[in-house]
Amino acid sequence: MYFSTVGIVSDHAGRDLKKLLVELLSTMEITVEDLGVAYEVETSVDYPDYAGLLASRISQKKLDGGIAICGTGIGMSIAANKYPGVRAGVVWSEFSARMSREHNDSNLLCLGSRTLNEHRAADFAKIWLETAFAKGHHQIRIDKISKIEKKNGLHI
Repeated sequence: MYFSTVGIVSDHAGRDLKKLLVELLSTMEITVEDLGVAYEVETSVDYPDYAGLLASRISQKKLDGGIAICGTGIGMSIAANKYPGVRAGVVWSEFSARMSREHNDSNLLCLGSRTLNEHRAADFAKIWLETAFAKGHHQIRIDKISKIEKKNGLHI
């Protein structure tokens, strides 16, 4: 397994999917840090707040990786990618889940609770968690992303 400690967050739209994924991670013997939203919350919350909680912990290397869930996954991805060292990707298929890890070394999986059914989302999470970064010429591209972060004052 490539992640031993994974954080997970959702906004109000992703609450139910988050609960299912926490259970999946537990069966995979992955330590899970649930950073919210609380299951009891029924009001609307702002996804950038939760994306920030998770992305900052990944950026500070307090977590190996994470999963963020909102209605489409897009908002979480946009917010999380503002943090240095975070490579958040929205996935929509088995192929995109695998490639986000294998080629892009993503460390934050973003899922849409309104665009995927729970079983597909769980399959994508499992693929993402079990896929290794291929390194090689892909590492050159990751290094270029790090240079962009550094140039823009976002590097850790």
